[in-house]
Amino acid sequence: MADVLVVIVTYNALKWVGKCLRSVERSTYPADVVLIDNGSTDGTLPLVRTDFPQVRIIETGENLGFGAANNIGLRMALDEGYRFAYLLNQDAWLEKDTLERLIAAHKEELGVLSPMQLDARGRRDKRFDRKCGKYIDAALGGYHKETLVVEVPFVMAAHWLLSRKAIETVGGFSPAFRQYGEDDNWLHRLHFHKLLCGVVPAAKAVHDRAGRRPGREKKMALKCISTVVKLSDPNRPWRWMRIREVLELVGMGIKNFSAIPWRYIRELRERFPELKEYREASMRKGAFLPE
Repeated sequence: MADVLVVIVTYNALKWVGKCLRSVERSTYPADVVLIDNGSTDGTLPLVRTDFPQVRIIETGENLGFGAANNIGLRMALDEGYRFAYLLNQDAWLEKDTLERLIAAHKEELGVLSPMQLDARGRRDKRFDRKCGKYIDAALGGYHKETLVVEVPFVMAAHWLLSRKAIETVGGFSPAFRQYGEDDNWLHRLHFHKLLCGVVPAAKAVHDRAGRRPGREKKMALKCISTVVKLSDPNRPWRWMRIREVLELVGMGIKNFSAIPWRYIRELRERFPELKEYREASMRKGAFLPE
């Protein structure tokens, strides 16, 4: 058995899944793979069964969302004794030495390691660059070695190497988030437990998001979700955040002449008790992992 379990959540992933899985096959560091399928109907599973018979498949029978499906894989990694889990998006793939370089750079205090996340043309992914670029550029301004780790507050979960210690401590993704925001929250909890997140510049991998620009309404909805991210952060005070985030949504609606934040305020107020409960639960070790 390998000591890394690659966890891939799929939903109608036919366009990418072959390249994704082949990249793991070609890795210089051996890894086992589990594919958690959220009810694909486009031929994803027949292709995987035919071309990649060694891949274990778990069919959820419905679209559980990113977080809940990944939690199944994280529980499996713990139960089966893996040292690491690698969360790999369905539209992403590894370079041959990605895993090898990440594991060579790993230290006990590092709960999450990510490679440099590139787009399909080999350039830094725009969101990755926006979130991590300044930290990486500052570190690369001086002497560095192959195992250099650049500490960052956030990196997207398209490519996450999670240590066993991090999974046992932080747990799984919060059910407060179905799509978007779950990786922010998981890293807030990582920091709450005094573990670190880093990028290894010598390791590289691809996240192919070409041609999927969000429209204006989706961008506004994502901004609204950021209020739930802040409310769910165990490092922030709950009482004042409730007031602040509602006021922020009011300002967002006025500034952007959008009704979306106003609708979201109603939903958010209804969710306050649930969000508080999830927030408190998220501070416990091993939170949200399935039994």
